[in-house]
Amino acid sequence: QGLGWTDTTLCHESMQAYVTNVYNSVVEELILERRRRFITVEQEYFRLWWDGVASDKQKGQVRQLVAEGRLEFVLGGQVMHDEAVTHSDDQILQLTEGHSFLYETFGIRPQFSWQVDPFDASATTPTLFALAGFNAHVISTIDYDLKEAMQINQQLQFQEIFTHVLDHFGYCSEGFYWDGEPIFPHPPADGWYPNMQLPVTQKSLQSFVEAMLYYVGERATWFQTPHLLWPWGCDRQFFNASLQFTNMDRVMEEYATLGNYFQAVHAHQLSWKVRDHQDFLPYSSDLFHAWTGFYASRSGLKGLVRRASALLYAGESMFTRYVLLAPHWFLDPAWGLQQLQQLRWAVSEVQHHDAITGTHAVKVGDMFVENLSTRMEGVHKLMASIIQDRSPAHSGPERGGHFAVVYNPLAWTVTTIITLTVEFPNVSITDESGHPVPAQFQRSKEMPSAYDLHVLTMIPGLSYRHYSIQPSRRPQEDTGEPVTSLASSRRFGLRLRRSGKQVGGSLVPVKNDCYTVFLDKDTNLMHSIWERQSNRTVRVTQSFREYHVKSDVNHGPVSDNYVFTPNGRAEPAWEAVRMEIVEGPLVTEIRQYFYREVNDSEPTFAIYSQLAHGPQGSDGELLCHRIEQEYRVGPLELNREAILRISTKLDTGRVLYSDNNGYQVQRRSYRNYKSNTIARNYYPMVQSAFIQSRRSRLVLLSTQAHGISSQRNGQVEVMLHRRLWNNDKGALGNNLTLNDTSVIHPVLWLLLGSRALTSGLHQRSGLALQHRPVVMLREMNEIAPHGSGPWKQKAVTLPPGIHLQILSIPGWKYSSNHTEHLQTLQKDRKHEPKADLRRVLLRLQHLYEVDQDPVLSRPVTVNLWSVLRGLGSVVSVEERSLTETWDVSEMYRWTWSTGDPHRHRGLDALVLTLPRVPSLTPSQTPALPLRPV
Repeated sequence: QGLGWTDTTLCHESMQAYVTNVYNSVVEELILERRRRFITVEQEYFRLWWDGVASDKQKGQVRQLVAEGRLEFVLGGQVMHDEAVTHSDDQILQLTEGHSFLYETFGIRPQFSWQVDPFDASATTPTLFALAGFNAHVISTIDYDLKEAMQINQQLQFQEIFTHVLDHFGYCSEGFYWDGEPIFPHPPADGWYPNMQLPVTQKSLQSFVEAMLYYVGERATWFQTPHLLWPWGCDRQFFNASLQFTNMDRVMEEYATLGNYFQAVHAHQLSWKVRDHQDFLPYSSDLFHAWTGFYASRSGLKGLVRRASALLYAGESMFTRYVLLAPHWFLDPAWGLQQLQQLRWAVSEVQHHDAITGTHAVKVGDMFVENLSTRMEGVHKLMASIIQDRSPAHSGPERGGHFAVVYNPLAWTVTTIITLTVEFPNVSITDESGHPVPAQFQRSKEMPSAYDLHVLTMIPGLSYRHYSIQPSRRPQEDTGEPVTSLASSRRFGLRLRRSGKQVGGSLVPVKNDCYTVFLDKDTNLMHSIWERQSNRTVRVTQSFREYHVKSDVNHGPVSDNYVFTPNGRAEPAWEAVRMEIVEGPLVTEIRQYFYREVNDSEPTFAIYSQLAHGPQGSDGELLCHRIEQEYRVGPLELNREAILRISTKLDTGRVLYSDNNGYQVQRRSYRNYKSNTIARNYYPMVQSAFIQSRRSRLVLLSTQAHGISSQRNGQVEVMLHRRLWNNDKGALGNNLTLNDTSVIHPVLWLLLGSRALTSGLHQRSGLALQHRPVVMLREMNEIAPHGSGPWKQKAVTLPPGIHLQILSIPGWKYSSNHTEHLQTLQKDRKHEPKADLRRVLLRLQHLYEVDQDPVLSRPVTVNLWSVLRGLGSVVSVEERSLTETWDVSEMYRWTWSTGDPHRHRGLDALVLTLPRVPSLTPSQTPALPLRPV
């Protein structure tokens, strides 16, 4: 059993019912007949079989089959990731985890993708695959009418990375299933199996041959070469490979792998059309089924996945700095690495196209949540252990206080406000030098008996700040004791929803140094926003609405985990709203509570908006230029889909810009369709989106994936939450309904200003939201084992526009020299090699696209010695492929002929070896040029 995922119901059942039989029988049948071939895709289940089931004999047979090219690993990631709601960082993670396993175990590097089952196709995924060394890419689920047009025009194959779109037959060999009845014990009760086809006999052979010729003839008209890709098998096939291969042998003389196919196509040296960088989102399978609902299905899980990813990001760099620079008093580095590896695997697992998408059964979702939560707890323990080992507790005269350590995981200085929940109203807070720290406290918005403590902090890159928080005996300033400021509160009475009535007669301003938000006392809603730099006021209103959705399959298509089928336009979801403004020296907070019915005791929706009052100048620029909003949504009524609608007076032409996986921006023009126009104009927003006029831009930054659309001019709506039930027998039988009664708390940051201003702030603000400082608290009466004061480290600071995408110790157990590694694999190793803790994986990312910003889009040269001196001395640098399995000097991707020879390079990886003694001077350390893509 593998670490991080086997303690789950789903994996036990799938392992017992499918995976064991697939790999046992496939390996056996491939060994029996040399002409047979097989491709395998996802490493999660293969690793379970390899580590927990396969015998030494079977492992030897697999190595033989791989070496002979008869068993081919394609894609090679832990999972076949979703392409709409996953973040590029997590796509890279899961691909790296799978590729590292394959390289360590077999010395192979997958060169072809197999992304045939996700419900979409983004522009980011093929970019990442090219950087990982892939020569060709396979997709399938693109809009039904577009696929039909591409088939007719022989455009199912194109560049920039060579891409093959499966024709309308997809990846299943319908009519050619011969697995028979399940041969394994205890199959899952809610499992399903393809129907058994008639066996191929002398009598039936002719009909199978005629069927094959028909399919081949039809496919031949859709492609430019005489070579056709016909996948055999389907979901949960080959669990009885003997029956499958025996029947296949009777109708086929020769088998091929995916690599064989692309080699044959490449040999023709045709000139291929270069497709632009537009993605294939959204996906509709027919006129009435727009697969845009899953952008918001199981919103709580989507948020948890991104929090887990952010925690992993922080834990990786914290652990790397600890291992490289510190004596290890009590923390075993091998244990620490294990905690990170388990969270890597858990985060990788949920990138699957039936995981983070929310398109799984309830019990499977519970498994994902439990697995992520458990592995996150392990990394929290690791980080706490590092702090305990390096940061002494301050034993104050009074018990009941707290010692807070705040870690900045970004590689630049962050100025922000952290919020802690404390039990006492009057506190004094000091830093590691004993100096008082600016802070404010107020009644907690969600816990009336507790207090929110806001603390202004400035933290250098990959560094810590230490704070002592103690109850204050007396709040009087004349005691000399540093006391936090108490925020004042203004409450506004309940206001009924007004339709068509005069509003805006009395406005309340809430301001900081960058924005003034005007609130309408007649409605208790936002009215407009003034932005200081442009000296421009933009009308901006916000409200919650709901789509009522179809649920009866007897009356047409219904909304489900995948599909969004609204029954008309969104309707107001509240009748009354109450407002409170909490003002203090650091933060002004606007609290708006929306009630579904006037007499409800609890609100169904809420908006908590914050404007920060930070330092002047560049240090506080990001903090000042944002309106932070947290929402409370739920529980919803049945068959409702809740949206946040933001309406402005910007002339946007119903054009929306949303991100692909937090990596690239796509232009989304509103389109009128014959049917289902609302749903087909929804797109995924993983990290950011914006609308703009000629003079102003409104940017939305998000902590997690949502659906987003611009249904009207100057308007944007964000789908936050869904609660569905329908009478589809298949969904009910497999518990695939989405009766989600949870209350969620998503977060958006709003940026408003000129295009030039927001372009410069957009990327860094998005990262500041994704990777907020990690706060670790412990009681003051704890006694630390070591220390004469807080542990000090040198800051790590990258130039503006450059992001530290990852800094980690992967724990590789193999040589980076490919020849040496292959030689090692040939040896009979008696002992498992130990993880190398001195080799570091570093990825740097240029944040800006070409021409996005006149200054920040320029190429940047990074001096590694200067940047990394806070980690130790750089001994050697190897530039690697994205998933680190290739030395880039040895990675030669195929050249496919096009009319445009232009190529892009983006994210690569650097592998550093860092000892404790200096070895290279600054002049000897390479400078790394990074260019925008």
